[in-house]
Amino acid sequence: MSKRIVVKIGSSSLTGDQGGLNREAIAYFASELAGLYKLGYQPLLVTSGAVAAGFRAIGYTERPKKLHEKQASAAVGQALLMQAYQEALARDQRVAAQILLTRTDFHSRKRIGSAVMTIEELLERGILPIFNENDTVSVDELKFGDNDTLSALVANLVKADRLIILTDTDGLYSADPRHDPSAFKYEVIDEIDDDIYRMAGGSGSSVGTGGMRSKLDAARIATRGGVPVFVGRANELGDLKQAAEGGGKGTHFTTKLAAMPVKKQWLGYLSRPLGALVVDAGAQRALIEEGRSLLPVGIVSVEGQFHAGDVVEVRGAGGDMIGRGVVNYDIEDLQKVCGLSGTQVLETLTVVNRLEAIHRDEWVLLR
Repeated sequence: MSKRIVVKIGSSSLTGDQGGLNREAIAYFASELAGLYKLGYQPLLVTSGAVAAGFRAIGYTERPKKLHEKQASAAVGQALLMQAYQEALARDQRVAAQILLTRTDFHSRKRIGSAVMTIEELLERGILPIFNENDTVSVDELKFGDNDTLSALVANLVKADRLIILTDTDGLYSADPRHDPSAFKYEVIDEIDDDIYRMAGGSGSSVGTGGMRSKLDAARIATRGGVPVFVGRANELGDLKQAAEGGGKGTHFTTKLAAMPVKKQWLGYLSRPLGALVVDAGAQRALIEEGRSLLPVGIVSVEGQFHAGDVVEVRGAGGDMIGRGVVNYDIEDLQKVCGLSGTQVLETLTVVNRLEAIHRDEWVLLR
């Protein structure tokens, strides 16, 4: 069975410093991707670059900042970007398919299930799926923020064997090597903790949106879904192959977790919580350490506006998020039974479909 490799390429790798497509760079990446097929891989590509490719073609002198200007640039840039990929891939007798997604697509299990069926058919026929955020219709409040996050969600969705996030640096360093000669590179990271995050800087280049912090966020999502991650550079022949095989010019993030079921992926990373439940220390321990369901007796307070069947966040007393789950009560009923035992819940409410506020089968831990 072919190994699935999701490759994410950022704007800075595909465009010039002043915007516009770098055809040589696209030809290089297309050749590297085509080479993965010959080695028995099934590559999938998540690409940035639509806005960067389009804003000069539309007449702007610099990358636009207003939403409607970025959307207009993306409308032009998407066509230019896909044309460039198609032409470059054709040299290796490969065909690309464009898949534009928004965060709201991931909020619907039906819509994302339909997308998975399309992706599977494309892969079966040897077509390269190319993903990008649908910037033309996305609004800031519902955007992924950058394609790093999108690449992690896609990697989990297709149960990839590895996610490769390409950038203009060769991995994660203990400090900025341009300013600190003592900085060293991390070859392998087994756990993304607060110390690792403190080493990440801010935003990236003038034509891109993501910095190392966004790549750490993506690596955390992917590894929690059972997908190992590479973050680094590919600028010479064979670099992508080396990264796919566990080497390359970058940092590898490992995971011991199994692939997360699609239902759990949707619940943990794709759904939109409509409220929050704050729990006490006993309930927090039961959820994190014992893998138990959440009962009303362990709930301190509730927030938001939700009904039975909606997704809610669960937070500890200090406000830190523990995970997400499907709640079995309307908010009005749950407010009445917070802190009550099972017997008291049955005495208080006329109708109780399930005693658990969140059953462990409808729960995903995100700590």
